[in-house]
Amino acid sequence: MNESISRRKIVQAVIYALLIIGSIVMLFPFVWMLSTSFKLPSEVYDLNIVPKTFTLDNYRTVLTSNMFGRWFVNSLLIAVISTVTTVFFASMVGYAFAKKKFPGQNFFFLMILSSLMVPVEMLIIPWYITAVKYGWTDSYWGIMFPGLITAFGVFLMKQFMEGVPTDMLDAARIDGMSELGIWWHIAMPQVRSALAALGIFTFLGTWNAFLWPVIIIDSPHMRTLPVGISLFATENAANWHLSMTAAAIALIPVLVVFAIFQKHIIEGITITGMKG
Repeated sequence: MNESISRRKIVQAVIYALLIIGSIVMLFPFVWMLSTSFKLPSEVYDLNIVPKTFTLDNYRTVLTSNMFGRWFVNSLLIAVISTVTTVFFASMVGYAFAKKKFPGQNFFFLMILSSLMVPVEMLIIPWYITAVKYGWTDSYWGIMFPGLITAFGVFLMKQFMEGVPTDMLDAARIDGMSELGIWWHIAMPQVRSALAALGIFTFLGTWNAFLWPVIIIDSPHMRTLPVGISLFATENAANWHLSMTAAAIALIPVLVVFAIFQKHIIEGITITGMKG
């Protein structure tokens, strides 16, 4: 008995040690980036983690030079709009697939699921052709239209909408509530956790998107933050303190989202895995 308990404690200690080592390995680049952002140019290549001379000049330089502020606003605007539209439309379509019957229902849902198997890189060409045809290049709409609704969002919301009691919906219909009212007042409150999880994942994915924006954007003032930072780093290749500072500022919204919605993020990952 004691031997079994001792063995269990040893296994737990090894697991915790591996987790701590893994955490340090993953956090080290972030810590180094943050440290470099507070260093003087002459200290960038020093191996010390803590800056010898703590300075905020790098942040002043980045925030007042180039078009960093515009890039930040562009990314925030696009991420917020894409998140709102994805949650809105995906929940509506998911409700229709889960609670309504219509011709070709299974076929259309299968087509939506099939799109999840297509790599994003394969969709770039049809997206670009569409954007050029309708004059959407180098515009907010051109950046946003591929992500206004996602197949994953529709799939996730359908799975959770199926868990909404049908009796509640039928009772609301008997009381004379419209189908739109049933969706908004009855179904939506029942899937709040899924809505929060989808919103968080969509915001983070859109905020960090790089491939499509870098293809569709031509004007410097239309760049999103990931695109702007990549070009900013290229232009300031010798000034690593400025590049690291720009990257540190770009992390602020992500950290805020994680700090505020940490519970929903963990719950979202859990319930997504359970539903899958």
